[in-house]
Amino acid sequence: MVLKLYCADRVAGVGSVVAVFLASRKIPFEHIVTVPPAGQPKSPELLAKQPFGQVPYIDDDGFILYESRAICRYLNKKYPGSELTPTPGDIKAEALFDQAWSVETSHFHAAMLKLVTFVVFYPFYGRTVEPEALAEAQKELEAKLDVYETILSKQKYIAGDKLSLVDLFHLSHGPLLTRYADIRVMYDEKRPNVLRWWKEITAYPEWVRLEKQEAIKSILSY
Repeated sequence: MVLKLYCADRVAGVGSVVAVFLASRKIPFEHIVTVPPAGQPKSPELLAKQPFGQVPYIDDDGFILYESRAICRYLNKKYPGSELTPTPGDIKAEALFDQAWSVETSHFHAAMLKLVTFVVFYPFYGRTVEPEALAEAQKELEAKLDVYETILSKQKYIAGDKLSLVDLFHLSHGPLLTRYADIRVMYDEKRPNVLRWWKEITAYPEWVRLEKQEAIKSILSY
């Protein structure tokens, strides 16, 4: 039975990164469009699969798994050999990978999601944000990017000198700033190493393909 990926169809959010990882490993999958209603009660069917009522989650022949990073870890173990993850048994590379993923989750993603919420999601739902809160959110993200500039001045990617899944997870919300709000902090030339890195990861072939088709779509064969 083909793996099923449940998430929105838009090229945004962590579901899109899961789709990119599936495509990078040439894992067939059926995409089931699932959009939890904002501000409304979640359906019993969704809550039975994901107790927080969020996406993405997968159904792998009856095995239900949610949380995007857990999904990718599972897929990587079931379909080993990805160039985007450390070589099994290389404990130092694995430790640096885990460290980088923690940085992405705790620092970059948290700050990026706050800014994206204000400039993309709020307008979509007809909400407004105080200018002071918006300025503070951008300041917070830029402070994280200053640290990224230091990290990337010493190595090519967040986990070392090899492109990894950690880098691609930054694509879940970062591109939305320019796509919908014309906020170009990721392209600021005062952080040349962040700029170099960002241009490279946004040119990742499977990400480019996904952006061109403007939606997540099932891939049943390769």
